[in-house]
Amino acid sequence: MVAAWRRERPDLDVAPLEVLSRLDRLAGVLAERRARSFAANGLRKHEFDVLAALRREGEPFQLTAGELAARTYVTSGTMTSRLDGLTDRGLVVRSVDRADRRLVRVALTPAGRELVDTAFAALLETERELLTPLPTATLGPLADALRTLLLAASSQQGTTIVP
Repeated sequence: MVAAWRRERPDLDVAPLEVLSRLDRLAGVLAERRARSFAANGLRKHEFDVLAALRREGEPFQLTAGELAARTYVTSGTMTSRLDGLTDRGLVVRSVDRADRRLVRVALTPAGRELVDTAFAALLETERELLTPLPTATLGPLADALRTLLLAASSQQGTTIVP
């Protein structure tokens, strides 16, 4: 594709395509592999995101519904729907906050913790496989370069993406 554009539009520098078009295609491959990995563990991406946010909190693996919505970049209405499904499956429990009854606390159940731990280990293996063609020594500099690119791109758009 890059060679064809160079041939057809020699007046333009198409170098960005060499990186960003590949990143775009790689993002699609990554999303597909992640979806398969999550599905193999009975989860969808958004369910994993919620369970993982709780798991990363450490004991007692609990956040408010609002904190979960903010950490997973969804609205409170979307979070309510996601929590309904996870609650029905026995992966999380909701309770009213004792200090502020307006808040809903969400906590991982033992089954939720076991599932997210298993799914996370499988995800890491899937992603490790995707990176095997690269020399290990290049992974740190690549991660740093991608973080820099993400920070610059997100600040240009006025968004707040945590790299």
